[in-house]
Amino acid sequence: MLDRPVSELSKPHRRLPDQRWQIYPQKPEFAQNLASLTNISPIVSQLLINRGMETPEQVQAFLNPESLVLPSPLEDFPDLAISLELLQNAIASQTKIAICGDYDADGMTSTALLLRSLRTLGAHVDYAIPSRMHEGYGINKRIVEEFHSEGVGLILTVDNGISAFEPVARARELGLAVIITDHHDIPQKLPPANAILNPKLIAESSPYRGVAGVGVAYILAVSLAQQLGQTKGLIQPMLALFTLGTIADLAPLTGVNRRWVKRGLQHLPKSNLAGVQALIQVGGVQARGEERAGGAGEAGEQGSRGAEEKISSPKSKIQNPKSLKPEDIGFRLGPRINAIGRIGNPQTVIELLTTDDMGVALERAMQCEQVNASRQEMCQQIEQEAIAYVQAEFVASLQQDRVLIVVQPNWHHGVIGIVASRLVERYGVPVFIGTYEDEGHIRGSARSIPEFHVFEALEYCHDLLGKFGGHKAAGGFSLPAENLQMVRSRLIEFANQCLEPQHLKPLLKIDAEVNLNHLNQQLYQQLNALHPCGMDNPDPVFWTPNVQVVEQKIVGKGHIKLTIAQTIDNQEYKIKAIAWRWGDYFRLPSRVDIAYKLRENYFNGNTSIELELIGVRLPIQLQQFFASPPIQSSTTFDYNQRQYTCGFYKNGIEAELRIKNSEGKILAMQPGHIIGLLGTNRQNAKEVDISQPQYDNIIQAALQALSVLSADS
Repeated sequence: MLDRPVSELSKPHRRLPDQRWQIYPQKPEFAQNLASLTNISPIVSQLLINRGMETPEQVQAFLNPESLVLPSPLEDFPDLAISLELLQNAIASQTKIAICGDYDADGMTSTALLLRSLRTLGAHVDYAIPSRMHEGYGINKRIVEEFHSEGVGLILTVDNGISAFEPVARARELGLAVIITDHHDIPQKLPPANAILNPKLIAESSPYRGVAGVGVAYILAVSLAQQLGQTKGLIQPMLALFTLGTIADLAPLTGVNRRWVKRGLQHLPKSNLAGVQALIQVGGVQARGEERAGGAGEAGEQGSRGAEEKISSPKSKIQNPKSLKPEDIGFRLGPRINAIGRIGNPQTVIELLTTDDMGVALERAMQCEQVNASRQEMCQQIEQEAIAYVQAEFVASLQQDRVLIVVQPNWHHGVIGIVASRLVERYGVPVFIGTYEDEGHIRGSARSIPEFHVFEALEYCHDLLGKFGGHKAAGGFSLPAENLQMVRSRLIEFANQCLEPQHLKPLLKIDAEVNLNHLNQQLYQQLNALHPCGMDNPDPVFWTPNVQVVEQKIVGKGHIKLTIAQTIDNQEYKIKAIAWRWGDYFRLPSRVDIAYKLRENYFNGNTSIELELIGVRLPIQLQQFFASPPIQSSTTFDYNQRQYTCGFYKNGIEAELRIKNSEGKILAMQPGHIIGLLGTNRQNAKEVDISQPQYDNIIQAALQALSVLSADS
């Protein structure tokens, strides 16, 4: 008999993604009642319940964000009145205003938004963005002193400044007024600015609470234009930049963000901003009717979305310009803007978004395109190096450490934040990744899981760090190289205080179970009621149990393209699917439970519904068998007119399923493995891919026999 575990004899196995599946409790009666009261479908009603809505009033406010009665921003932002007064006085006296922005999409769109609006309103205004390579995030003393030497009287920070105590204090010493507009977490000591606009300083119940840096800039610019009575021609361009920055920065699509983004997505295709049109053309984006689901931000920085999507030439026209989708920004436009801030010169994007010359705009958009291609290659290389390093040094201790700190020389710190996101996705733990600026200093980025607060973790290490900042999900930091081991120990200590072992798997929140025969255009159109989707209003995620993978192949840069089938009432239903960057899991077992989002695919003039696979696991029946095999755990069964014996046997930690034919050959497999052993003993056994139909079919027959045995016992 095969009496040692499969894993002892065979090479390392390609396992399935190690995920936590959290399926929302279904409330059919409540959902039906809410659906009747609000005239929506029960499935959409259940999805809204999952997102925290319990009353018809909440549902109506969500479905019709324009019906939301907004308070005046002057009521909610205590320092908005003084900010407007400072700006009005500066415009009236032609005092020079300088904007200090940030080099990510939020910061650059904020900078462009305020530059355009203030210039239109008659201000004498310029800008500066610190060098990512040489200075890092946020306003600094060099910029303050340079502004002073240039005769600046008013500094306006965007998407930064809330933690810049010393630079702001220096500006005040020099007699400069300072308005901080930011959305990052509040430090223990606020800078001595004349005015601070930050949604984290206002009531949690405010609809403005979730705005990103570009949202604060938008509120300030609109309020100023309204006070000056000069809103004509200003609102639409600012709304376009607000929409770009909000989605690219992963701001929550709730409250005013939902209202303004929904409006902005409809206006973007016909925007009169040359830079927006150039980005849309170079990015190959086509607007197709209603806005649809979309992931955004760092997820969108993963690069190519698949082999069948083509990049349009700059001369291409937008077809049917009704509305863009959040994913167009998250996967197409945002990464092209962000790439410049990561490894290029932010001036390129500022010129792109402030020029009215289409020729200049197309030239800058093509520069964004080229830099983004370089960024993709750089990310791929660093990711591979990081994985190899983690596998060699840290993977064995991850369960004890509960956090991953990866520091290597010669990585570009402009892209390590993206790599951090991919490592979080891969290993399910918070990731702090850094590279050496020089022999004595490290600069890095952090990305998190839901149960771990990055900014609080950085504050826990504050005495060992240089500069740091961020929020719950992400952050940036620097430290003296000599402190690395102490920082590692401190972060491990913090992680062990707030994380339990069960948290160390990527969390997959699933809305509802759906069979493949219900996946059609009608369901897809019903889901439009939820859009635009993004942070805090995620794409609906469905799951289907025990489907068959009938075709699968690798496409592009490590994506799996596959066909899924399910038999219902003797009828087979098939649908195509894509699993982005899942090459490590190829080949998938032929029977699995799947979790997915719905996507429309446009190809050769045809539209079809496809699945974007985000989760896969062994069918629940198989999981239960391996977790607790039947007490009387062996039986016989017939398959293809031959008799077999099958049973579960404990080997090492895991149970093992063995199937024996009349000639004494045994097929042995363990849960999560797609490689089994076939032979009469361990010494002569060969490895076989049990996801292949000839093995999968007999495994299913064995499980069925054991299932009957279990039910009878």
